[in-house]
Order: sequence, then C-alpha cells, then structure tokens
Amino acid sequence: MGYPQDALADEEELLLHHHPHWKMLILPSITFVLVTGIAGVALGAASARLESTAANVAMIAVAVVWAALVGWRCLVPLISWKCTHFIVTDRRVLIRQGVITHSGIDIPMSRISNVQFRHGLLDRMLGTGTLIIASASDDPLEFDDIPRVQRVHSLLYQQVFDSMEYRRQSMHGGEAPFEPSPEDSAAEPKPGWRAGKRR
Repeated sequence: MGYPQDALADEEELLLHHHPHWKMLILPSITFVLVTGIAGVALGAASARLESTAANVAMIAVAVVWAALVGWRCLVPLISWKCTHFIVTDRRVLIRQGVITHSGIDIPMSRISNVQFRHGLLDRMLGTGTLIIASASDDPLEFDDIPRVQRVHSLLYQQVFDSMEYRRQSMHGGEAPFEPSPEDSAAEPKPGWRAGKRR
C-alpha cells in the first residue's frame, strides 16, 4: 500500500490527493534550459580557445557550476513539489510536506466552519488557486497553488455539510420525530435545531 493510503486510519476513505499545481515548476524548468544552454556555450568556447590542460580545468569548473545551479534551482524545487501532498478524506484534510524534516496539518471535517477559494485571471487560465479553510476557533489557513481549486472547494463544502448532518442526526439519536401525546398537545413546543447563520 503506497502513500497516502498508508497514512489513513482504518475505514477512512481517500477522496482526493494532489501535489501543488505544476506552475510551481515553470521557473525551475526555465532555469534548467537557460543554465544548460549557457553551460554548453561555455564548454564549446573553452574547448575551442584554450589549450588541453586549461580546457579540461575550465570544463570541469563549468560542469561543477552547472550541477550546483541545477541542483539548487531545479532539483530542490522538484523534490519539494513531489513531497508536498494535499489530501482530502471523508474525515479530515491533511497537508504533508518536507523531505528531510516533515511537517503536517490535520483539519477534521467537524472543525471546519468555512471554505473559500481565490484565484486571479492567470490562475483561472491554469486551473489553480488559493484555498482558504477556516476552523471553529483558529485563524483561517491559506493553501496556495491548489489544482482545480473550484472542484476541491465544492468537495470540501459537501463533506462539511455531510459532517454537520451526521452530527445533527447523532444528537437526535437517529430516531423518528417525537409526536406528542394528546395530554401534551396543549404544552408549548420546544424550539428545534436550527442551522447557524452563515458568515
């Protein structure tokens, strides 16, 4: 069983699993092309204009600089993207990130009070955006570069609604509505459950 299935509890159902949107890899990809092109030109110039020993030293230096830049500006962002997970189950929202030092956030569905999304023109064209999750007592959490953010927003809204319905039914014991006896018909009825006002 692979990730994220092995991170789930028993009988927990995986609904959605995303890495951040691929737009995070645009700049590393451009950097790789530019650095490789410059390195190729530098290697060609070194081999054509320098003597054999000096040319070998120059080519080694160019290769070292190329490897350092590619590793720092291209490989590290790629690994970070691959190791960042946005997961939605029927019970919670999970965020996991980090390569050497791992960090994570778990937000139970029962604690989510509001779900919003935000995206500009470019984000709409790319199909991404920022997801904003407000819990019952904490400050809202913003998650950038969520792919298909509108779909994720709709899924979370539905799961939060289902969680509220489940809690409401649990409070009422799942029993049939109470019907007063003739003796109680004259008594003033107690107010029933009402949904809270949306902010």
